[in-house]
Amino acid sequence: MEELTSVRQAVRQICARYDGSYWQGLERDGGRYPEDFIRELTESGWLGLLIPEEYGGGGAGVTEAGVVLEEIHRSGANANACHAQMYTMGVLLHHGSEEQKRRYLPEIASGKLRLQAFAVTEPDAGSDTSRIRTRAVRTDDGFVVNGQKIYISRVAYSDLMILLARTSDAPEGRGTQGLSIFLVDLREAGDAVTLQRIPMTFNHHTYQVFINDLRLPHDALVGEIDNGFRHIIDGWNVERILVSSEAIGDARFFVDRATEYAKQRQVFGRPIGMNQGVQFPLAQASAHLEAADLMRFEAARRFDAGEKCGPQANMAKLLASQASWEAANAAVTTYGATASLSSTTSNGSSARRSCSRSPL
Repeated sequence: MEELTSVRQAVRQICARYDGSYWQGLERDGGRYPEDFIRELTESGWLGLLIPEEYGGGGAGVTEAGVVLEEIHRSGANANACHAQMYTMGVLLHHGSEEQKRRYLPEIASGKLRLQAFAVTEPDAGSDTSRIRTRAVRTDDGFVVNGQKIYISRVAYSDLMILLARTSDAPEGRGTQGLSIFLVDLREAGDAVTLQRIPMTFNHHTYQVFINDLRLPHDALVGEIDNGFRHIIDGWNVERILVSSEAIGDARFFVDRATEYAKQRQVFGRPIGMNQGVQFPLAQASAHLEAADLMRFEAARRFDAGEKCGPQANMAKLLASQASWEAANAAVTTYGATASLSSTTSNGSSARRSCSRSPL
């Protein structure tokens, strides 16, 4: 626990230099990518936290990585621009060859390479991964890939991309068989990979990816051919734990700001926080937040111990998202219908994301 406290303090110090005005400025400039923020996190070793020390990384677990992302969101910042570099590690670390690890991991840890793109979703295959159509055909010197991916975030700012493609037809009713994972070096892809920006209400640097006759060498294959779906589940479990951590950070941001406001705001000669109508929603949100936090840590503990953690990772994500939503609503209630939470806090991202769905 003492080690986690030092992690929290170090990340808070970095985030303090990127306050609400920084994030709001990115949005005003058309949604610029937070290059300087990502650079400082990388140079401080936080984005290479899950990479083993022998490859130049921090050698830590998902528990520590989750705390990093939680603190980023608790500060009012947004980890969307960097979190994929953490959860994609599950695929490469657990299923990559030793040659792939030694080739890529040290440069990812140092920041020379970015692994931010996780290309699974397709226009006709959202959560039903068994229906993906992107195809990788084996050739004498490797594979030729054709297909399309959608809602692939950060790919324009990534050097490497984890790609899921079909390498053989699946038996009836077993659509997750016959899928394989490839590590694509986007710097070498040329015109075979083209990107189209998807306009979003909130800037997530999200793209459609078009793949036309992309030639990959044999050593671009990660893990066993046709068994990629099982491999990629490792990445999904890590993703769910880390996204849970971000939602917990958002919830803490809302509760912290609302509690402080409730202490300061004077109505009828006393702080509004003395009223049960303000106290109870915040207290209930805090209770649900702590319950979600416990499930997050249990899922992370299981993953770090090499135990099965699928149910716990899913429950953590569910509970954390609900806790974040509840905390946002409690914060909006505290600030009142005539106040804009996003303009009275230092948050340029999380507050707008949650409060935009509230009746302000």
